[in-house]
Amino acid sequence: MSYVNNIRMFVRVYELGNMSAAARDQRTSPAVASARISELEKHLGVRLFNRTTRSLQATENGRIFYDGARKILDAIDEAEAAVMDVTQNPRGTIFVAAPLGIGRRLIAPHVPAFKDLYPQIDVRLRLSDRSIDVVSEGIDVAFHLGLLDDSTLKVRLIADCPRVLCASPDYVARRGMPADGAALVADRHDCLNLRFPGAKEFQWTLQTPEGPRRFEITGPFESDDGDVLTGWALDGRGIVLKPIFDVADHLRAGRLVPVATATPPLPTQLSSLSQHRRLKDPKVRLFTDFMAARVKDEMRRATEG
Repeated sequence: MSYVNNIRMFVRVYELGNMSAAARDQRTSPAVASARISELEKHLGVRLFNRTTRSLQATENGRIFYDGARKILDAIDEAEAAVMDVTQNPRGTIFVAAPLGIGRRLIAPHVPAFKDLYPQIDVRLRLSDRSIDVVSEGIDVAFHLGLLDDSTLKVRLIADCPRVLCASPDYVARRGMPADGAALVADRHDCLNLRFPGAKEFQWTLQTPEGPRRFEITGPFESDDGDVLTGWALDGRGIVLKPIFDVADHLRAGRLVPVATATPPLPTQLSSLSQHRRLKDPKVRLFTDFMAARVKDEMRRATEG
């Protein structure tokens, strides 16, 4: 098993391009990770990586070995999954990624219940609003909020998510109630934008009588964390575009009110993404099915009324 662990470490170092990151991924120290790579290189009689204090690059032998090593690990995973499926005794670790708001409100609260049902399955949940590379980061299931481009991943639609433009009553009292997207632009309303590194546009796509139209909004604040934007909106700092389930409690309590209702935002979608081969693993299927059912129920209750 030590040799298999060495191969697994090599694959994660190769995919992540960093010894420390691979060590964290495999829950060990950089020293242990380096020792495993050295042991594998000694066994093979070739150098797999060129290492300096500042960089790590796979050698030609490393690139050749990676393809075979990846197939070996996939075969082991599939064999283990087949046995677990037959014995109905799923076990192991699932790596899950989700956006911050989705993860905090819809995924994380149900992880303990899943663990109670399947005590031999561990869940590692990573929350971030940044873009996730499912393959290179070794993610089994990633939850995604938004419309997806063509993907080589297996995509499962969980729910359609209506969205709303909203602001605090204090903001509306101070700046006025915009009737539509045109008023947002003409009156230069403070719009709170979700913006990631590399984003080039400040635009919201809204539904108009003529069809979907992009409006170039402006505002003094931006963040890559959706919860930060909600906090600013509650503080009267501007208008935010959010999935209704995410702000339903604030809307019911009157802490936020809908604005620009003549041109509502286009709805979005909540989906789960997995590599095709990972869905053969029963624990991944079980987790995805469990969370899809729980999330649908949570979103239905959150948006009622």
